[in-house]
Amino acid sequence: MELVLDNLTKKYKNVTAVNQLNYVMSSGVYGLLGSNGAGKTTLMRMICTLIKPDSGRILCNGKDIQQMAKTYRNLLGYLPQEFGFYPDFTAEEYLLYIASIKDIHPVLARKRTDELLRQVGMEKYRKKKMKRFSGGMKRRIGIAQAMLNNPKILVLDEPTAGLDPGERIRLRNLLSELSRDRLVLLSTHIVSDVEYIANEILLMKDGSIVDAGTAARLIDAMPQQVYLCMVPEAHVGSYLKRYHVANVRTTADGTELRILADKAPMPEARITQTTLEDVFLYHFGRGNAGDGAF
Repeated sequence: MELVLDNLTKKYKNVTAVNQLNYVMSSGVYGLLGSNGAGKTTLMRMICTLIKPDSGRILCNGKDIQQMAKTYRNLLGYLPQEFGFYPDFTAEEYLLYIASIKDIHPVLARKRTDELLRQVGMEKYRKKKMKRFSGGMKRRIGIAQAMLNNPKILVLDEPTAGLDPGERIRLRNLLSELSRDRLVLLSTHIVSDVEYIANEILLMKDGSIVDAGTAARLIDAMPQQVYLCMVPEAHVGSYLKRYHVANVRTTADGTELRILADKAPMPEARITQTTLEDVFLYHFGRGNAGDGAF
């Protein structure tokens, strides 16, 4: 399975959400990482044929997905950030209903529903109404509905949004299991969601892919060093203005800052190991997370 993004562009009035984007994906897990407003959701909606690009095209195994129409959509599974469900439906009823919309034969729909409820750990809740589910339980059912047609391309938009750490870990493990023999594209602004399960991470900013690769390659390629610095509390504000500060930690000896810089911010600064979160901060900076979403 190969998906080619060829010079994709999408604008909303005077805002370019996706800007002449090019990339090639094959089987494996791809983590689309960026702050809110980077264009992640717009890109995923184009991949899922929910919106058309203003220019450029998407090719699936060499064919334009717009021309493939239903043939392409039969290969596709999609979990939007907010997916609709009927609160009085049980988990089983909901999956059978979605299967009917996807035109899956009733016998196969029943079989897939049983399999997926087991796979996502929701079998014992199959007769429970969805309005009584936690956020994590709803997301697991959301993933199950995306998998009903056994898709070759699975697109997940912020699948762990609003979940507690334990639920996020369980969902990440589930996604890793589901990724065998298919292309999985997972968007998020939470670094840990992609750090451990993505074969390749795409850093998206202002509608463009600014860098891509494994977590190890992105860390090795970061041009700045990461330093640990102890500073007096009164001086913290000036360091926050001058540098990318990844973390502020108060200790008995003073305030420890984790700083990204081209050179040591002070003679006593100690170089420490770079993480993917440092890479995220380097590319996206602070204060970008609340700028809205496209």
